Amino acid sequence: MRSGSRSYHNGLAAEDIALRSYQARGATLLARRWKTPDGEIDLIVRLDDQIIFVEVKASKTHDHALRALGPKQQLRLITCAQQYLAQHASLNAPCRFDLVAVNQTGEALIIENALQP
Repeated sequence: MRSGSRSYHNGLAAEDIALRSYQARGATLLARRWKTPDGEIDLIVRLDDQIIFVEVKASKTHDHALRALGPKQQLRLITCAQQYLAQHASLNAPCRFDLVAVNQTGEALIIENALQP
């Protein structure tokens, strides 16, 4: 995806919205766009005693964004999270996977435990 594309910028804006939503709940950002050879995790945050791996989807509606996380992408997220945890073993905290759907008006819908590893 080219860095000048509209979808790229929409994705960055959606990530900003999602991050602010978590920070409003008291979360601390651990990583943004954390990359591995297998893929990328949009946001990794710590909230209370949990590490949260966050996939952000931007779309016209929340429903459309929620349907965008297919089985193949779920497996990629789990693989990337396992690599993150292996590299950051000192964190030693329970974790979960959330999906944040951001609609065209900028409203974020956080789905906690969107997938189970």
